[in-house]
Amino acid sequence: MKMESLKDLYVDQLRDLYSAENQILKVLPMMADKASHPELKTAFQEHEVQTREHVRRLEQVFETLGEKTAGHHCKGMEGLLKEGDELMKMKVESDVLDAGLITSAQRVEHYEMAGYGTVRTFARQLGLNDQAEILQRTLDEEGRTDERLTMLAESLVNPDAMR
Repeated sequence: MKMESLKDLYVDQLRDLYSAENQILKVLPMMADKASHPELKTAFQEHEVQTREHVRRLEQVFETLGEKTAGHHCKGMEGLLKEGDELMKMKVESDVLDAGLITSAQRVEHYEMAGYGTVRTFARQLGLNDQAEILQRTLDEEGRTDERLTMLAESLVNPDAMR
């Protein structure tokens, strides 16, 4: 794909996010399965449902643009998920693993927030305000997920991992 305009970059970055979200969907069930704290397990399960909605929203944006979703593989997300996968394969005490799962999940959330913030700004600058609103909704949800993970870490998981 040629990169000749901000719109070209916008579409490329949307494809990056679409790839990232689909990679996340493959990993969230494993993270939920590995989590020992019921609250963390539930958070991962609920985020899987939310991520499916994020994918649907991106598909809606692509349809509005008349663009295809395919054509990009998010290597950044692939790397973040590989690190989390390595942790899940290690012999780690369950409370410590939960703390590590939160660490991995928050890295993913921060990556997504950076991506969604960028494409939201591009959409605004391109005058695609309806798309900017859709992307802002997802950005807000990613932020709330990050806050929830922080709360679980600070109030429950990290204190248990210290014992």
